[in-house]
Amino acid sequence: MPRFVLLSHDHPFPHWDFMLEKEAALRTWRLLKSPAECPAMDAEPLPDHRLAYLDYEGPVTSNRGTVLAVDRGEYSLVAESDDSVVVHLRGAILQGQASIRRQPESKKWTFHYEPAP
Repeated sequence: MPRFVLLSHDHPFPHWDFMLEKEAALRTWRLLKSPAECPAMDAEPLPDHRLAYLDYEGPVTSNRGTVLAVDRGEYSLVAESDDSVVVHLRGAILQGQASIRRQPESKKWTFHYEPAP
């Protein structure tokens, strides 16, 4: 079962990195708020990250701040296309469906989280 992690990251400004394991890398999006506190927000796609971040907490190389795990767990893929990813999360905090979609009219990405009932 693939894994996910939500990291708080303090560089270059406070934000959260939402990461999904896909093969030998982590697909990553920057979120400006915690999904546990704000279920809908803009998301910025970032380059893929190393799988080590699934379990790592601490300083990031080259003085790029510090990361701390807010949540981690497993996910199942519900749907995926070039413009969206929908997953069901099973973490300690995030338990429900998350979707990340590129908005065609603006090319911005949005993140939406819906807790399981």
